[in-house]
Amino acid sequence: MGFPGTWMTQSNSVAYRVIPKCACSTIGQIMYYSDHGEFFDGDVHDATSGIHKWGIEESKQNIIDRMRAQDTYTFTCVRNPYTRILSSFFDKICGIQRNGNYYRGNMVPKLIAQYGIENTGDFDQIKSFRRFLLFARDTIRFRRPMDPDIHWSSTSGHASTLIVNGGRYNKIITTENFKEGMKDVMKNVDAKHELDIDTMPRFNESEGHGPKRAHPVADYFDDLSIHLVYEIYKRDFDMFGYDWQDPSRKEPIKEIDLDMVHAVLGD
Repeated sequence: MGFPGTWMTQSNSVAYRVIPKCACSTIGQIMYYSDHGEFFDGDVHDATSGIHKWGIEESKQNIIDRMRAQDTYTFTCVRNPYTRILSSFFDKICGIQRNGNYYRGNMVPKLIAQYGIENTGDFDQIKSFRRFLLFARDTIRFRRPMDPDIHWSSTSGHASTLIVNGGRYNKIITTENFKEGMKDVMKNVDAKHELDIDTMPRFNESEGHGPKRAHPVADYFDDLSIHLVYEIYKRDFDMFGYDWQDPSRKEPIKEIDLDMVHAVLGD
């Protein structure tokens, strides 16, 4: 399998396992800047040079060597499952993507028809999101009507591939404490160019794709929705310390135990 979703600076100073909807655009830009002294001009996901990526054939062997040697500082970033699945809904289901089309072509019209989701105009965001949640659960638990998408697949599932294939995380940070986490990461990186995390721009390439969230996070989750989210993301809550019983509680309630993460996700 190798190391899908892994990015690394060209200087081999730091490696990062991408987890969608968890500040990956900003992290990629920080890595790019640390090598080049400037941000990538555009969406860093589109970069095909200036940074190593598993998706770039010429980068693969270098990533394999560094991950299996475990001699490059390696980290990832996770997010509260409630805000992550909500963000996926507004971006990927309600939003028009950069190419001017719905995400994944006919997927959105198909699930709108099958699940009764509305996504345009003055629609009921809460009702439509809860129907989307059923769709996401069906893809993850039953792989129907399609395989799960990377944007709502579990964060622990993404993170596990690096461990299973011989890598090890030095740090796992959270989007909720992003600046502090990235500062800690960069303290351990021999960067060619220093970057002030506090004053740097925020890169959110999905911002503006879809409608603004009209309600507080907790309003989207009734009792059934809470149990659906826990059913889908139980391992994420357990691994990364989030409170599954309270959707309004954004930040984790306990520290991430790296040894436990490696033991459980590497099994």
